[in-house]
Amino acid sequence: MIRFFMLLRVALALSILLVISGCWSSREIEELSVYVGLGIDIAKETEFEKDIAAQGGTYPKKNYLTATVQIAPGSSNSKQSGQSGSPASGKTSYSNEQLTGDSLLQIFRQFALRRDRPLIGHHLKVIVVSKDIAKKYSLVQLLDFVLRDNDIRPNCLVLISHHRALDVLTSDDPSRIPAFYLTGITGNSYLSNKILDPVLLSKLDAQMQSGSSFLLQNVLYSNGEGKFSGGSIFDGKTTKFIGELSQTDLEGLSWIKPKEKGGVLKTYNKAGFTVVYEMKKKKTTIIPKVVGNDISFHVKVDSEGWLMEDWISPEREEKGDYLRELEKEFSDLAEQQIRQVLYKLQHTYKVDVADFRDSLRIKEPKTWKKVKDDWDKIFSTVPITYDVKITITNPGSSTE
Repeated sequence: MIRFFMLLRVALALSILLVISGCWSSREIEELSVYVGLGIDIAKETEFEKDIAAQGGTYPKKNYLTATVQIAPGSSNSKQSGQSGSPASGKTSYSNEQLTGDSLLQIFRQFALRRDRPLIGHHLKVIVVSKDIAKKYSLVQLLDFVLRDNDIRPNCLVLISHHRALDVLTSDDPSRIPAFYLTGITGNSYLSNKILDPVLLSKLDAQMQSGSSFLLQNVLYSNGEGKFSGGSIFDGKTTKFIGELSQTDLEGLSWIKPKEKGGVLKTYNKAGFTVVYEMKKKKTTIIPKVVGNDISFHVKVDSEGWLMEDWISPEREEKGDYLRELEKEFSDLAEQQIRQVLYKLQHTYKVDVADFRDSLRIKEPKTWKKVKDDWDKIFSTVPITYDVKITITNPGSSTE
């Protein structure tokens, strides 16, 4: 009897296997073009597009933007005509392909007319938007298709390029895939407070929906290499580019932000030599104060760190009064950075991308409800005081 039931179970299992044929609609990865980077630029047709159009191979469209897709290794069948952004040798780990039009969806469907392997965005790592097109069109317009498309995961990084996005998605190093390289840089934020917290597509969508102004990481480009430098400011109501912050501004912003980040401060001693402090710990507290209709903030920063470099003169002294003097200088320098970035935010751009709104919303919810619809304008007039205390906990090892 036991043997009979065992045979019956085996037969049932075999029957199920015969009925279930697997994912009938699936396609092997080798049959797809997996793109890992997407660039969006002001329209500039490639020579390939111009040649095809001259032969009548076009469709009704307006040239608003040019989209670049960076296709990962192993998923590109051959070097496509119209490929751009590759070194002269042609031996790269990726391929960049471009098309121009007025609809990202239609552009992506046009790729089906020139590739035997369909594009798939499940592994998109980074979206690079050029500053020029972000001035002309809102991010809501430019990224509408991307946010609606289920093929694209919401955890891809969004960056702003000073140059064409195509340039940032190009490398002279044949072993480097720019999309992976750019996302990898964000992992260095623990070493530098000049790197913003990564803004993923999902977070950007939430920011745009909230109507709050926001900041995106800038990428500069030179001689086949990209570098993070500063941030681009976007107006919460229009989601258009309105200005930018420098690397020093981002340092000042990092003192205001509650998240602990790595960073250095540099000053000069009495002999004119370099002295460098590296932050190891930081605690920032933003205290909102509401009196009637008047709103103000006080920012309190406590930081501990090490004296990591000191080009001191022969009369070496790293104890007592000397360290106290350095702590005061470093504290003054941090306050100067805060003052610089707050001036730009309140008087130049008149937007809150330092998230003072969050402190007010959490600690004074009734007041926040009254001012949230016009917060950027109100923020530009709000008094903000700040106090930075830096403590050198380790003067470093001495060679004496």
